[in-house]
Amino acid sequence: MNFPVAHETMVQTLGNAEVSSPLRSFRPDGFVDEQQRVFLHSQTHEEQAFRDQDVMPPSFERAGPRDPLFFDPAKVTCGIVTCGGLCPGLNDVIRSLTLTSIHGYGVPRVLGFRYGYAGLAADSEAPVELTHDVVDHIHEQGGTMLGSSRGPQPECEIVDTLKKHGVDILFVVGGDGTLRGGRDIAAEITRQGLSISVIGVPKTIDNDLQWVSRSFGFTTAVEEARNAIQSAHIEARGALNGVGLVKLMGRHSGFIAAHASMASSDVNFCLVPEVPFSMDGEDGFLEALVHRLKSRRHAVIVVAEGAGQDLVAAEENQQRDKSGNLKLKDIGVYMRERIDSHLKGLGMEFSMKYIDPSYTIRSLPANAFDSEYCLMLGQHAVHAGMAGRTGMVVGLWNRYFTNMPIELVTRARQQIDPNGPEWHRVLDSTGQRTFSATSPVQE
Repeated sequence: MNFPVAHETMVQTLGNAEVSSPLRSFRPDGFVDEQQRVFLHSQTHEEQAFRDQDVMPPSFERAGPRDPLFFDPAKVTCGIVTCGGLCPGLNDVIRSLTLTSIHGYGVPRVLGFRYGYAGLAADSEAPVELTHDVVDHIHEQGGTMLGSSRGPQPECEIVDTLKKHGVDILFVVGGDGTLRGGRDIAAEITRQGLSISVIGVPKTIDNDLQWVSRSFGFTTAVEEARNAIQSAHIEARGALNGVGLVKLMGRHSGFIAAHASMASSDVNFCLVPEVPFSMDGEDGFLEALVHRLKSRRHAVIVVAEGAGQDLVAAEENQQRDKSGNLKLKDIGVYMRERIDSHLKGLGMEFSMKYIDPSYTIRSLPANAFDSEYCLMLGQHAVHAGMAGRTGMVVGLWNRYFTNMPIELVTRARQQIDPNGPEWHRVLDSTGQRTFSATSPVQE
């Protein structure tokens, strides 16, 4: 991980804060001091290079309520937009943003823009006004009440829509593509000399945003993925040479597959995008699977959707979706077909069950842990917007909520380190040797 220098962690502000916070009356000592910051490093050896140079290690601005504020809450209109794929907790975030704005700060109007950034385009439908009654029970449902979409829209049109509806603070809820869109919107706002805040709330079920310890929806996804793995394990143990194959989400980062495998402790092979593997040869996956079946009579395999893409036809990976992501070959189907062909070729009796719970997981309501997290992310996002921050993301780092520039968060993707302790814990749990393109053999 490449650590940024100090100036790259600074969050942009719209101007001087001169408005007394309405929170002052009931939390006089509950405000965050502007000098409070959270170190990026958590271990002494990481900080040593800075101390040797007598330089302060890089740090993030600590999130939380400020006093005074930049905006007068009584005159503010907030806007909310959700983009990208569905994720557990989206409605929780919408609800938290709405209720914190209305009840916490006394904001008179909160608007929800429909179907992602398309709802901010020039020809978009009118936004829905979000009130207490509208959002009262939405956290009990999966998905997003505002709808979502992928793909960018012209920033000038989006800013025109914000001006048309008098939006002062826009909350963008989404992953790296959504947040980069928020960055570009903030840049256009700055170019036009406007005082409109853009605040990002990190939503990626893959947990792949840099400098965000955990994105909302991830723990719900891991919990539901474990249920799928348990089903695969039961099916595998119920037959001679039973094979349970589970494909989980994870385009470029295998965190769901890795953590669900550890949570289950019944997984024998965990395949993730960060660790290449081969199918054939003495050190290939198929030989390792046969070894496992001969010794234990069953096997459970978890594969992340982005794993093994180098094994499939390259020409099938060139198309992109509206967010600019490469359309992946279905590694789950590929694995199923290769395993079936290989075991039949050996004349082995076997039974294979293939489970792909991807959309079931995405559409779930958030579990208790994620619901609490979404509540806090929404609260801190509103605090940041009212204080005049812009072009930033609220997140969690080193156990504290932080305000971070969007540019920094979207610069690189968070991935599993194949040489790090997290992956080693997966290897210890599954019993597989380190998976590489040459040695994925399991004891």
